[in-house]
Amino acid sequence: MINPVTIKDVKLKLGELCKKKRQSYDMSQEDLGEALGLSRYTIQKFESGKNATLDTVLKIVNHFGLLASITKDIDQEIANQNDISLY
Repeated sequence: MINPVTIKDVKLKLGELCKKKRQSYDMSQEDLGEALGLSRYTIQKFESGKNATLDTVLKIVNHFGLLASITKDIDQEIANQNDISLY
């Protein structure tokens, strides 16, 4: 049986990751918001899986040093698509 990943699942996982990373740095939602130029409410919504802009997602992953890893995965996916041959 196929177990599809939904957008809601990904949003919840990103929120959970943000919360765990923030807590590991002993930061409050207010602290993280101030560091990123965002409100505490924006961080709270993000951590609960609510809608977030792409800029918010990228600011958070960059703050916690995850941007390079994500970029590497995107580059790999692009390279894989370039390797597909129709013949």
